[in-house]
Amino acid sequence: MAERADRHRLYEASVQNVEHEVEFIKTTFKALTGRQAVSFREDFCGTGAAACEWVKLNRRHHAVGVDLDPEVLAWGRANHLAKLGKGARKRVQLVEANVLDVGDEPFDAVGAFNFSYWIFTRRQDLLRYFRRVRNSLADDGIFFLDHFGGSDSMLECKEKTRIDGFTYVWDQASYEPISGHYVCNIHFHFSDGSKLKNAFSYHWRLWTLPEVRDLLHEAGFQDVMVYWETEDEDGEPSGEFVAVEAGDNDPAFVVYLVARP
Repeated sequence: MAERADRHRLYEASVQNVEHEVEFIKTTFKALTGRQAVSFREDFCGTGAAACEWVKLNRRHHAVGVDLDPEVLAWGRANHLAKLGKGARKRVQLVEANVLDVGDEPFDAVGAFNFSYWIFTRRQDLLRYFRRVRNSLADDGIFFLDHFGGSDSMLECKEKTRIDGFTYVWDQASYEPISGHYVCNIHFHFSDGSKLKNAFSYHWRLWTLPEVRDLLHEAGFQDVMVYWETEDEDGEPSGEFVAVEAGDNDPAFVVYLVARP
């Protein structure tokens, strides 16, 4: 089963929820600006799933996805872009480029999800990226990011999640506290005993939430809000995120950052 598996399809089934992401962008943008967002740029877009989902929401929407990896972009063109209607396909561009080199076309919203911006391990590089995003936004544009934190983020551990037909394994392989160098892997295990090891591997810096907020302010964002996930009546994650001034000392949390010029 591992030999026949498509790692991109498995990733999207276990990690991404682009429907939730683009809905969060749409509703949060409207709540904060009073108007509808039309243009969206998905940085570190991978297969471009969010960019393609964005244009499905409205015929006025257009999107650009930016990524360095030609293989993953080709997969996205074949498996997402090609499945859109003819009109929607014209409103999406998947671009092979470095996010530091993209132009300054003004977008209503720019997104960097799945902690992808952690690829910048030096402070000056992450600051440079944030400044590039700041210059790529409309006057009332908004930058959307997600962030993973809590004491468990520094542990070297594995977490297994059973999903239809396979098991998703999140592997925090190593963390070095002086540099913040952080190695994480994704593995997939199958019911026949076969395994797809290191389907994805990441060499990141584990940035803290205060560090990222400070850098966003330094890059020219005046308002940087944290959206924390609420709990349902049973104390379980609800899937709904609200702006907060202070968070709970959870051992592991995922939040959205919403930055405005």
